Amino acid sequence: MSVTTERPASFTETETRSDEMNKTIENWVNDLVDLVDEAAASEEFKAWLDVQSHFHDYSYRNTLLIKYQCPHATHVAGYNTWRTEFDRHVQKGESGIWIWAPVITKQCPACGNSPSYHENSPCEYDETAPEKWSKGLVGFKPTAVFDVSQTEGEPLPALETEAYGDAGELVPALLESAEHLDVDAQIVSPEEWEYGEANGVCKHRCPMTMRPRVEVKDRDNQADLAGTFIHEYAHALLHFDIDDRDERAKREVEAEAVAYIVGRYFDLDMSGSAFYLAAWSGDDPEAVADRLGRISNTAQELIDTLEREQEDG
Repeated sequence: MSVTTERPASFTETETRSDEMNKTIENWVNDLVDLVDEAAASEEFKAWLDVQSHFHDYSYRNTLLIKYQCPHATHVAGYNTWRTEFDRHVQKGESGIWIWAPVITKQCPACGNSPSYHENSPCEYDETAPEKWSKGLVGFKPTAVFDVSQTEGEPLPALETEAYGDAGELVPALLESAEHLDVDAQIVSPEEWEYGEANGVCKHRCPMTMRPRVEVKDRDNQADLAGTFIHEYAHALLHFDIDDRDERAKREVEAEAVAYIVGRYFDLDMSGSAFYLAAWSGDDPEAVADRLGRISNTAQELIDTLEREQEDG
């Protein structure tokens, strides 16, 4: 994919910015669909996963936009947020990184539009006045953020995620997370392991709980153990109830991608990950976009669950 060698994108034209942002995302997905059999596609996919690991609570659309404009970004915030919350200032001459920000405002209980759009819509709802409507998501708008590398000032406080880099602490959190994820999980000693060279398995539903069962082979390397756990949890969440063999193969790539994002987030060495995107051959852009969304959402669920368990522990 040629995009890896191009200069970072910039959405400078106000009138066309929204269209350009949407087109950039659409083109990236289309290129991935066209080149799934080529090694360059896997490298480009991995580059996106690296960005997603830094911004796990962002949608895949926003992490793609960040990747295009500032591939090395690690921590972004708005101009005023840097100034008021971190006592840092955006350096002169820096260009904003444009992402989609949610628009939260009062919305019609019937059609979901904001008051201004509701006035010009065919919706006839008038049971309550607009000022009494509840607030909700009515859309998204382009918003500029800046990476920490574009700012100067007070040192950035240590991010909470730094406390979660110890794989030894991560393994207990993975076990405790099973209940929340609706999965049965167990670490099995090497002497009792029944699955040959495999380091982990995701089995059919346990008859007692009717939940998928994850088993991982115990080992001294706790980072490797944690990585296997994450991968098998991704299996359980992504394709446990999928019977079609081709689709299961396609979701294997999703599980590996989720494991990569979550592992990188918790400072695990995920360099052994391999992404066989050729499994997605035949998928149209809409199907691939669905897969990207599923990857980012599943990774976010795992990261948020593990962080809660570590905080509670």
